Amino acid sequence: MPNLPVPADPPEAVATRRFWRPAIFSRPFFEDKGKAFWRLQAAGWTGYLLLRSVSAISNNQPASALISVIIESIIGYCITLLLSTLYGYYRRLPRISGVVMTIVTLAGATLLGSVLNAFSFSFMKLDNPGINLTLVLGQLFLIFTVLAGWSALYFGINFYLIVEEQNDQLETLGNQASTAQLAMLRYQLNPHFLFNTLNSISTLVLLKETERANAMLSRLADFLRFTLIYEPTAHVTLAQEVQTLKLYLEIEKMRFESRLRPVFEIDPRAERARLPSLLLQPLVENAIKYAVTPSEEGAEIAVSARLVGERVRIAVSDTGPGLIENKLGPSLSTGVGLANIRDRLVQAYGPDHRFDSRSTPGGGFVVEIEIPYQLDDPNREAA
Repeated sequence: MPNLPVPADPPEAVATRRFWRPAIFSRPFFEDKGKAFWRLQAAGWTGYLLLRSVSAISNNQPASALISVIIESIIGYCITLLLSTLYGYYRRLPRISGVVMTIVTLAGATLLGSVLNAFSFSFMKLDNPGINLTLVLGQLFLIFTVLAGWSALYFGINFYLIVEEQNDQLETLGNQASTAQLAMLRYQLNPHFLFNTLNSISTLVLLKETERANAMLSRLADFLRFTLIYEPTAHVTLAQEVQTLKLYLEIEKMRFESRLRPVFEIDPRAERARLPSLLLQPLVENAIKYAVTPSEEGAEIAVSARLVGERVRIAVSDTGPGLIENKLGPSLSTGVGLANIRDRLVQAYGPDHRFDSRSTPGGGFVVEIEIPYQLDDPNREAA
């Protein structure tokens, strides 16, 4: 039966199963190869016995013919057990040697089956049982066809299992590489942020502002504790991401005080949407560096999120100077800003996302992200 596409499955099912396959060709059936072999062996020879019996009955043969068919099936069953053992050994030999030995073994098994069947036929049908060349040649074609077909199925199924195992290994390696890259991108953010925060704490200690230093250390501990809850490749809800941003901004607000003015406009319907953890923190960090730090008046940093159909649109904007002419952009000097976020979005969503950055006409800079509206963590589902 050819493989057919599955009609009208839910998205989570489509993500993990692209085509329907009979149960006999699914991996769970072959999870225990020994059990699968005995099941196929029993089913195959039972089917052969039924087919030969129906053929004998339809041709009005006597009941004794059924006994001959049963004996023939038992002989075939035993010979193929021997073939499976020998074929398993030949698969470990060099390719040419294995092919030659397989052909020789198939020829020998055909001759052995023909001799045994000829003897059983003569014992039941002839007055003087014995083996002669005519009876052996009469059985030769049928036995060869059956054993050759069995051998083809044996090697075909084993080849299928080898290909499936290699595909599983490639998929596992691909997932591991993707997970490692996501973890690397996530871990890349932490030293950069910690350097700035610890430098500020060190400055406060030198100025003997111990209360502010202690408060900043306390907020830093809260922020790190919150971020360590989640795995580097995990997806968090937008509400959790916003909470992380607020912890981060509390730390930065102790450095800039009234110069840093954060604003959050989060659509309640979008709060359950999931996105990679710490995705927005570099955007806010860039806004602080390029909009708040250089200006005596500081700047306002706005984080907004809303639903647009089946997608979530997130924007991080500031009221700073925006892109300076002849400059590449506010994040490229750090090496971990916009490029990092682009890479994480590609890893998480492939082409199914949008990432734009631009200066606003009245001054300032805005980064806009549009991602699918997802309520489940795809990384946990895959695990």
